[in-house]
Amino acid sequence: MRFDYYKLAIDLWYLLGAIWLLGMLTATKTTARRQSAGSRISQSALTLLGLYLVFIRNHIAWMNPQFLTPSDATGVLGLAITLLGVAFAVWARVTLGKNWSGTVTLKQDHTLVRRGPYRIVRHPIYTGFLLAALGVAVITGEVRGLVGAAILFVAFRVKSLTEESFMLANFGEQYVEYKREVKALIPWVF
Repeated sequence: MRFDYYKLAIDLWYLLGAIWLLGMLTATKTTARRQSAGSRISQSALTLLGLYLVFIRNHIAWMNPQFLTPSDATGVLGLAITLLGVAFAVWARVTLGKNWSGTVTLKQDHTLVRRGPYRIVRHPIYTGFLLAALGVAVITGEVRGLVGAAILFVAFRVKSLTEESFMLANFGEQYVEYKREVKALIPWVF
């Protein structure tokens, strides 16, 4: 019997979801400004489509071809990438603390967090989610997982641009300097 790397990766995503739900129940700062409903809906739709493609198996035949042959090596690699992504996202969420929100917001007394994973990338939660999705794609080895991860990249990039407009308006030159020093989603690259 072969080890079920996919199930363990899904369990890591469930853990991430549980941590996110717990985080939603903790106190955050009062919201001073929130993204528009239309912006939120379009970003959410892209995110849901990406997640659907990463996780739902065997529904879109032309996306099921393998880009990798599933094996213990790809299973271990994919699981390691998923674990790294989940851990990175959780580290970022904890570091962000009371500034966090599920939607793009600016909080009252918002602080520009530049410590922990925010020294590596400006949007480490998205980076963590992307890594975790890519890990699942490596485990399944199916093209649809890569397409889903690519759609998630677009969704998170669009959302990050909205966040950055809020940060620029609030922090000005301090945020411009941060953007110069730290890449958005992929360390040292993009």
